[in-house]
Amino acid sequence: MAYVLAIVLDMKTPYRTNLLCLALLSLVTLMNASAESKDHRPGNTQLATLGGGCFWCLDAVFRTLPGVKTLTCGYAGGKTDHPTYEQVCTKTTGHAEVVQIEFDPAQVSYEKLLELFWKMHDPTTLNRQGADVGPQYRSAIFYHNEAQKLAAEKSKQQAQRRFSDPIVTEIAPLTKFWPAEDYHQDYFRKNPTAGYCRLVIKPKLDKLKAH
Repeated sequence: MAYVLAIVLDMKTPYRTNLLCLALLSLVTLMNASAESKDHRPGNTQLATLGGGCFWCLDAVFRTLPGVKTLTCGYAGGKTDHPTYEQVCTKTTGHAEVVQIEFDPAQVSYEKLLELFWKMHDPTTLNRQGADVGPQYRSAIFYHNEAQKLAAEKSKQQAQRRFSDPIVTEIAPLTKFWPAEDYHQDYFRKNPTAGYCRLVIKPKLDKLKAH
């Protein structure tokens, strides 16, 4: 840019004035673009999508983990677009109840999320977690990239050592995530006295905290 300005200054008017204005305008544009790029750097967070029974339980547990930035209950793994909770409960959509976790890998790794995932549910029961029965309650890891796939498979092998029965957790690529209805989001915090929260979620939280 300095070289261009030098050439312009050596030119005679009236061309010099017009070209000088254009050169200065280009310089300002480049400076603004540079500043804008610094202000809009992409975030360093990543996503994980996991299913392990009722998503209210997963939501309540993962929210307690440092490094988790946002968490959304939803549906994944099925064939129905824009599914509703009522549709998923018919067991015909193919979807599982899942949580999608936005996390900071500098604070908590994907492997650490999986480590907690194996502890918070029984991955050896097919399409069931306790009294919740159906394919929507299946154990599942929906990976976002090849690195997550490899980490999930390795973590599954390591977790199998702690179970006498074979792990039946589905490991599949995430094709689409559909957020659940608003009343499902952060359900435990919003409804601490509800029967399911008192009898199922709170004991699970207490157990995990004890370990």
